[in-house]
Amino acid sequence: MQDEVATLLEKTASTERMAQSRYSQRIQVCMGTACMALNSEQVKTALEHAVIENGIQKQCQVQRVGCPGLCSLGPMLRVIDKTITAEANEPRETLYQQITPEVAPAIVTSLTPAAQPTSALDAHRCEVADTFFKRQVKVVLEHCSHIDPERIEDYIAHGGYRAIQSVLTEWTPQRVIDSITKAGLRGRGGAGYPTGLKWATVAKANSSNGKKYVICNGDEGDPGAYMDRSVMEGDPHRVIEGMMIAAYAIGASQGYVYVRAESPLAAKRLRVAIRQAQRAGLLGNNIAGSAFHFDIELRLGAGAFVCGEETALIASIEGGRGQPRPRPPYPAESGLWGCPTLINNVETFANIAPIIDKGWEWYAGIGTAKSKGTKVFALTGQVKTSGLIEVPMGITLREIVFDIAGGIPNNRQFKAVQTGGPSGGCIPEKFLDMPVDYESLAKVGSIMGSGGMIVMDDSTNMIEVARFFMEFCMDESCGKCVPCRVGTVQLHRLLSKFVDKTATPADLIKLEGLCKLVKHTSLCGLGQAAPNPVISTLNYFREEYEQCLKPSP
Repeated sequence: MQDEVATLLEKTASTERMAQSRYSQRIQVCMGTACMALNSEQVKTALEHAVIENGIQKQCQVQRVGCPGLCSLGPMLRVIDKTITAEANEPRETLYQQITPEVAPAIVTSLTPAAQPTSALDAHRCEVADTFFKRQVKVVLEHCSHIDPERIEDYIAHGGYRAIQSVLTEWTPQRVIDSITKAGLRGRGGAGYPTGLKWATVAKANSSNGKKYVICNGDEGDPGAYMDRSVMEGDPHRVIEGMMIAAYAIGASQGYVYVRAESPLAAKRLRVAIRQAQRAGLLGNNIAGSAFHFDIELRLGAGAFVCGEETALIASIEGGRGQPRPRPPYPAESGLWGCPTLINNVETFANIAPIIDKGWEWYAGIGTAKSKGTKVFALTGQVKTSGLIEVPMGITLREIVFDIAGGIPNNRQFKAVQTGGPSGGCIPEKFLDMPVDYESLAKVGSIMGSGGMIVMDDSTNMIEVARFFMEFCMDESCGKCVPCRVGTVQLHRLLSKFVDKTATPADLIKLEGLCKLVKHTSLCGLGQAAPNPVISTLNYFREEYEQCLKPSP
């Protein structure tokens, strides 16, 4: 049976590669949420019609792919032309931006044998692609803009499910855990907990009924963050394969992907991917002829930010209200329905198959001594080029903001960058040359978080920024504990006094004290980290608070 599965994967990959090799030209259209909101689906339809009208359907394929990263310039598409080779005899690739259904036919016409040189497409050629991608290292996003996320055959043709096949036929569970541990992968959901250590803890845990669970946390709730959503939309099988490997390592037979209902495209593509994997015999009973049984179900969340916290997420899957519970016991010992449960986020699982395929030494060679590998960021705010990026750990903030994103527009000056979402801190200009890793960010009062990165220029009012994030935390508080439920409301009121310039010196003292109280007494991570934007702006932009104090009578 194992040989049959290996043969099936090999045959599927071979058939798909042969089918794709028949096309000398390929137009890959971004069908991620950002580009679809800008009518990329209509662009794809217009391209397909133009291909038929020009009679080149046997040589030119129009293909749906995930997000290439340049979200601010969508709709995006890539033209791969094997009839023209660039450097190292590679097919010429041209990236186009802001394509409309009206412009689409001109792209197809340019690929025909009788095409005449034209300047009509010059304005749509992506000029920033080289600088935007030059410093990036694609591991998690390796396939996102190169494969059709709704075709398992395309994923397999690019090496998909090769890692789980190898694990099931040649590896022991302990070897898998050891490899993830040696790779140095840390949880990409925010806390940065060592992934291998978490897996080892769940693997050793005893279950009264013999059941263990794997949960993929896709509840991405940070304002401006869309890293996990883009991975689920662009490469859902990579997430499934990572969950399968994790389940084999810890002895789980059931997995759940928890996605917020506000990400309908991600949910749709995950459903398609799960169904395809089940039909291919890659999910279910006796996978690859082994004794390994594992299946996955999708669970939709109602959009509560607190459900990003693992115990609140578990409560939601169980059908209860999404509220955290005190720990210990930790989910690794008593999680879903009281059973040992492994919870990692989307990006963490998407790193697993490459580590198995290429070896832990390869992965450990990327990044810094304590922060290995790459990190995906949603880069937004006051930068010339915003979008989704994947960079090696240890890259500096200056390289991200000025080399990759092109710097600050409109001749404004850089003021701060906020990392870690509502739970992160605002980092001033003096730390621009600081490496981006877990330890360095913590030293300056911020966190890695799930990967949100918002750049602000010198026109930004930092108190208003702090109040915005505090309002978010106040609204999203589950209300279970008093420090978070009441403290965030009081912090928001105090910040509003500073914005209105009615605050007193006593209010400044009260603000600092209340930040410490909420941080150290809240039940879960939401409340504990809620004061971070306030604390960091007080530390680095204190003069703005002092300028807002009401003059003494």
